[in-house]
Parts: sequence; structure tokens; C-alpha cells
Amino acid sequence: MNWYEKLSEYFPIEEMKSKEHMEALLKERSDIYHKEEGPHHVMMYAEFDSFIFIDYLFVSKDARGEGLGSKLIHKLKEKKKPILLEVEPVDEDDADTAKRLKFYQREHFKHAESIGYKRRSLATNEVNRMEILYWSPLTNHEEEIMEAMRKTYERIHTYKDEEWYGQSYEDVDDVLKIIENRKQKNIFDHLD
Repeated sequence: MNWYEKLSEYFPIEEMKSKEHMEALLKERSDIYHKEEGPHHVMMYAEFDSFIFIDYLFVSKDARGEGLGSKLIHKLKEKKKPILLEVEPVDEDDADTAKRLKFYQREHFKHAESIGYKRRSLATNEVNRMEILYWSPLTNHEEEIMEAMRKTYERIHTYKDEEWYGQSYEDVDDVLKIIENRKQKNIFDHLD
């Protein structure tokens, strides 16, 4: 199975970029967009001057529990930059959603509680809520995390979207919002 098939089997269709989109990022944005691949993993990430965004992290079922995911995260942490990623909320019908959150909690990621994130999937046309997790070697304010997510959305997620999908993703201001005067429930609070 090639790297794209592995990602497609693991991640829901509404979260997947097209293969053409990802290949273009790897080729045309090779200064920032990277793929790390091995027999049991695929990691796609964007490294900017001041932060790293993990686009996809897949570890095969055969290798789970062996510390491979932690090693991949640790390698990124050694760069001493904040690391951001998106996760779907826990779905009671999908045990992997809670397992992923527990993994990131063990890796000391925090939930960006003040950032609301909803985007329409061009594959399904449904609006999906996602949560932003981050790890930082310093204490970052969520406003900085928001700016990093805006940059990621504009430079990675929507890169040549009309060319790959025949239509555009929503404007960043419609997708990412600071939740004023209240925070969302911490996504880690209800994990067993």
C-alpha cells in the first residue's frame, strides 16, 4: 500500500486532501511541506519559521504501542518550535478518536479552547467541527496559535483548491474564530 492509501484508509474522507493536492504541496512547497514515511508510519507536516503543523500522522496497527508515534513527535519537538494539529472531537462510535486524544495528551499537547474551527469538506459538502491541539516549548498565547492556524489554512489547506477540487474552500475568517468571553470545554476533560 502506498502512503496515500494508508492515510485514506485511516482518516475520514472529510479530513483528506486529494492525492494531487498533497503531491503538489510536496513538490511546489517543498521548502515547508514534508513527508516522513517508513514501513509502519506516514507523517505529513508543514514546517514554518515559527511553528510546525502536523497535517497527518499515521502509525499502522501492527506498530501501535511500540512508541513509534512518540518518537516521531519527539523528533519534531527537538526543533524547539510550537507544534499544532487538528483532531476531530471524540466520537463514541469510533474508538480511535479517543485513543488519538489520549496519545496527544500523553505527549503534553494542550487544547486551544478559545479557538472555534469549522470547515466545509469539499469531498462531502458537510461542515465539520475540528479541535486544535498544540504543544509548545514556551508558554504560547492562543492568539499566536490562532495566527499559526490561519497561516496553515491559507498556505496549506487551501493551496490551489480550485485546481484540485473545482471550487474554493471557505474564507479563513469563516472557518477559524476566537470564541470571545468563553472557552469551549477542554477536549481532554472527559477522557478515561
